[in-house]
Amino acid sequence: MKKTWDIWEIIAIQYLQKHNFFVKDTNFKFWRFWEIDIIAEKNNRYYFIEVKYRSHLWYGYPEEAIIPHKLHKCLRTMQFYCKIHKVPFENIQFDVITILKEISSHKITHYKNIELY
Repeated sequence: MKKTWDIWEIIAIQYLQKHNFFVKDTNFKFWRFWEIDIIAEKNNRYYFIEVKYRSHLWYGYPEEAIIPHKLHKCLRTMQFYCKIHKVPFENIQFDVITILKEISSHKITHYKNIELY
C-alpha cells in the first residue's frame, strides 16, 4: 500500500467507506505495470476496483479508458492476489468507479460486477 494517494483515489475510498466497504489494500501491484487501484471487502466478498478520473472531457469520459487490454491486466492481477491471499475466486468481483470533476464537486459513478475476459 502506498502512503500517498491521488485525490481521485481518496474520493473513491471515501465513497466506498460511506457505503460500508472496508478497504483492504490500495495500489496492489503484480509485475511492474499491473495494478489494482483499490481492493475492498463487504459482506465477505472482495471487490477489485479500478478508479478512473477526468478533470475535463478533452480525452473522453473516464469509462472509455477501460479497454480490453486493461481488463486482461486486471484479471491477471486479481488472480495473483487471490492466490497469495487465499481468497476464493468465486467470491470476488471487478468494479469500476469513475470520477468526473464538476464545477464545485465531482460526479461519481460506480459500475458493478464488470465482466472480465
